Amino acid sequence: MQIIDDKDLQILRILQRNDTVAAAEIAERVNLSVNACWRRIKRLQSEVIEKQVAILDPVKFGIGMTVFVSVRTSQHNEAWLNQFSTGVSKIPEVVEFYRLSGETDYLLKVLTRDIADYDRVYKQIIKTAPLSDVSSSFAMERIKSTTSLPI
Repeated sequence: MQIIDDKDLQILRILQRNDTVAAAEIAERVNLSVNACWRRIKRLQSEVIEKQVAILDPVKFGIGMTVFVSVRTSQHNEAWLNQFSTGVSKIPEVVEFYRLSGETDYLLKVLTRDIADYDRVYKQIIKTAPLSDVSSSFAMERIKSTTSLPI
């Protein structure tokens, strides 16, 4: 991987906000020729850009509830983790899944239509593996949400 320089960072900042900006416009904004900018974009796509996606508005699909699920377990072994992570990863409503330090062992971000829909997902979560405690926090308001890294 080549070193990421200031021009690369400028390009990445633009692409993080809107991946559909034309290479010619990016080139103008970062003061590069179109060809040089295009080559940099291609290199960045192969080296540091994981994927390019469309980010959908969940509310427009009836998915209006965000739930953060804290999970604690008394079992801290590889077999249990494999069982739990495999089971949770199969639940499409779980959009983020983290192993944490501290009192909570795992944190899941779950997107559902409503409470009844979350209850259905909750029942799937608790079937994946033996759990000591499951606690759900319902988001009241999304104040900030971004996919952009602070580069």
